[in-house]
Amino acid sequence: MTGIPDHPPLYWLALFAVVLFGKMVVLSLVQGYHRFSKKTYKNPEDARSLGRDPAAEELPQVQRAARAWLNDLENIPVFLILALIYVQLGSAPQLAFGLFGGFTLARVLHSFFYLFGLQPWRTLAYVGGLVATIWVCIEILLTIPPL
Repeated sequence: MTGIPDHPPLYWLALFAVVLFGKMVVLSLVQGYHRFSKKTYKNPEDARSLGRDPAAEELPQVQRAARAWLNDLENIPVFLILALIYVQLGSAPQLAFGLFGGFTLARVLHSFFYLFGLQPWRTLAYVGGLVATIWVCIEILLTIPPL
């Protein structure tokens, strides 16, 4: 591919896995920021540490970031496992950057759109990540020998 450095698929998997981890850390920091800046904590021990009563429920911003994080937990581990299988099998190395990078971009955009409540963009980003995951599965099936 023109303009893309020629690196092996494991390189791209490692790079994009770190980016995905960083994105998830940002979602955690968003939750912490809103809790701390509003001094509103649902956990009694956290609220007591600030001399406050626990909140009846989490702040809306914290809830939204937590839902985005949970959605990541439903999608990212499966993709990373499949991508590792893809790499180990030697499936279509020329597609690794596009598939791994496409999934990562889709998940970053999904989180952004989730945090700011932007539809239909959040759904489109989700579908983009799902398409990348399905494509990885197809490439794996095309690589493994038939039974």
